[in-house]
Amino acid sequence: MALQVGDKAPSVLGVNQDGNEIKLADYAGKKVVLYFYPKDNTPGCTAQACSLRDGYADLRKAGYEVIGVSADSEASHQRFIAKQNLPFTLIADTDKKLSETFGTWGEKSLYGKKFMGMFRTTFLLDETGTITRIILPKEVNTKDHAKQVIG
Repeated sequence: MALQVGDKAPSVLGVNQDGNEIKLADYAGKKVVLYFYPKDNTPGCTAQACSLRDGYADLRKAGYEVIGVSADSEASHQRFIAKQNLPFTLIADTDKKLSETFGTWGEKSLYGKKFMGMFRTTFLLDETGTITRIILPKEVNTKDHAKQVIG
């Protein structure tokens, strides 16, 4: 069962690009943009990450911290961060535990082929770690995601 608006996010989010455990307590008193995306260095995911990068100052001004999540490895995240100059942390959800908890990992279909993958979904958390808004896959605007979050 996927987490919904009003639910608390898990206390441990996972391991970031540097191998450090990321806990919700690390962001106590701050709102969090927790965004799940399919894959590092792909067109849509790069556009989304760059929108959040370019809007990072405005997001911080609005009280948000940004955390990205995909099933890519720590090394892949390090390359993605370096290449795109991303100022926020990325969680390497290689075991898909966090994605499954949030309901963002499941069966997808492309050109008639079925496969398991990440649904592009953004969760906005308040200062207590409670989900206040969910931007669903069909609603996510990758090119203007920062404005979408703040708006």
